[in-house]
Amino acid sequence: MRFYENRMEVITMKRIISILITTVALLSFVFPVSASTSNSSGFPYINILSVVKDQTVTIQAFNFPAHDTFRVTMGVYGTYGIGGVVVGFTDTGDGGSFVATYGIPSTLAGSNLIALRLQSPTSGYYAYNWFTNNPITPPGTTPIPGYSGYPYFFIESVVGDQTVTINAYNFPHNDTFSVTMGAYGSYGIGGTVVGSTSTGGEGSFTATYNIPSSLASSYRIAIRLFSPNSGYFAYNWFYNNTANGTGTPAPTTTPAPPGYSGYPYFSITAVSRDQTVTIQAHNFPPNDTFIVTMGTYGSYGIGGVNVGSTSTGSGGAFSATYNIPSSLAGSYRIAIRLQSSTSGYFAYNWFYNNTTP
Repeated sequence: MRFYENRMEVITMKRIISILITTVALLSFVFPVSASTSNSSGFPYINILSVVKDQTVTIQAFNFPAHDTFRVTMGVYGTYGIGGVVVGFTDTGDGGSFVATYGIPSTLAGSNLIALRLQSPTSGYYAYNWFTNNPITPPGTTPIPGYSGYPYFFIESVVGDQTVTINAYNFPHNDTFSVTMGAYGSYGIGGTVVGSTSTGGEGSFTATYNIPSSLASSYRIAIRLFSPNSGYFAYNWFYNNTANGTGTPAPTTTPAPPGYSGYPYFSITAVSRDQTVTIQAHNFPPNDTFIVTMGTYGSYGIGGVNVGSTSTGSGGAFSATYNIPSSLAGSYRIAIRLQSSTSGYFAYNWFYNNTTP
């Protein structure tokens, strides 16, 4: 929700998550991740929720700074929205997560791929993504007449080691979602079943679920809603401390390297079909080693094929090329993940398995 992956999903997270990058690219399907607004840090990022061809695009934003105004631009694919057509402005209010819809400018009508950018001229923060200018049906799902976009939810409140309450939006009607919780970074996949929710005739709802005893004292917890009938799902994560914006995070188990802050992330710069993918990495911690895995789209690279490792040296930015494993040859889209078994930091993205510059 990225619920799902972002399209250029540079959604990354520290210590194993999202999200979500950008959004996946489209991401996950859902979304990445860090929508717990009361204790957020790092970078703003966005996932694509839905598209009405030549008319509108709806996004889910995460981790945006409070009381800031972002200028929204669209441009041709590959521009990252830089210098694009201004399509609106968004005030972040209390910050964190929000959903917004923007009109697609007439100058981009008929375009296949469109870049979208939100940037603040005041703080300098920005986030970008891109989308296919066609109505979106998530892969692996059963089309539902009259339904479009993706389900998603935000964390409303937490009672440490006891309950979490969510606010859910745009869920398909008359569907039943199984609710699981798991370790941070698992996206709730294969987690403990804590209940189920029937959507009935409502797309939006509020629900409270018990935190399982097996996750008691966990610092962060992943939560996932998945329908075995339609295939739709959404996920998020939360800090496991009593929170309505007043909780204090517990100390992390792996201290950040001295002078390091934020999260590592990377973008896809080139692909040679069935052969190689080249990435441009940013803000990686120094003196760390990241295992590189690839897997099917939607897997975030978790449990994927090991295609190599990269030592970060002095950290920061680097470019690297990895071989696409033969087991993924012919795949339409491929997930790629870099994760450190030492520090727990990771980043993921996905790419179309087509030759690109």
